[in-house]
Amino acid sequence: MSIFLPIQILLLVFLLFAFTRVVLRYKDGTIPLGMFLFWIGIWALATLSIIRPDFTTYLARKAGIGRGADAVIYGALIVAFYLIFRITVIIENLRQDITRVVREVALKQVKKKK
Repeated sequence: MSIFLPIQILLLVFLLFAFTRVVLRYKDGTIPLGMFLFWIGIWALATLSIIRPDFTTYLARKAGIGRGADAVIYGALIVAFYLIFRITVIIENLRQDITRVVREVALKQVKKKK
């Protein structure tokens, strides 16, 4: 029976909180199934990495990376850049939608004044 370090307990409590937030957002319809599965997968991998730190070393060795911590950092950077890309696309789409709506409203107002 292994004893968890205080940092592991703290991180596991945070991951439990994050997991519950994802489940609640999915249940109330805020996030779609794909996003739900993505975040559940991220939190599951994080939980596994905290409970079994040697797992990251195993994955790192399979990928040709020296240390498990390096693999975690590389993975986190890749996920962060992907999420930044997704957010940028969403913001651009919103900007275009807002521009279209403002144009439509302005044209309707001009037609009413005539």
